[in-house]
Amino acid sequence: MVYELRTYIAPAGRLDDIVDRFRTRTMDIFARHGFDVVGFWTVDEGGDNELVYLLRFASPEASEAAWSAFRADPEWIETRKVTEANGPIVDEIIAKTMTATEFSPLQ
Repeated sequence: MVYELRTYIAPAGRLDDIVDRFRTRTMDIFARHGFDVVGFWTVDEGGDNELVYLLRFASPEASEAAWSAFRADPEWIETRKVTEANGPIVDEIIAKTMTATEFSPLQ
């Protein structure tokens, strides 16, 4: 298993827009493409502009395939266009791929 930790940094005042997009649109698209979502969090320290989530994939190749299919999905392309009509809602994405240690409960 591999895990992907993703942090989305929002422009000032736009965190609710990212959260809403995931809640109302993106999660369904993720499910269609086999994303295994472990959890979502907002960051309490340092401001109100970070959304963090953790994904799990069977392999690096499975992750690559899921992301490729997601990015090409017509519903995602339209969703992004609609939800960013008033400007970008993500300033930066920080993505880290991780492998669990042998003693991790998340194996």
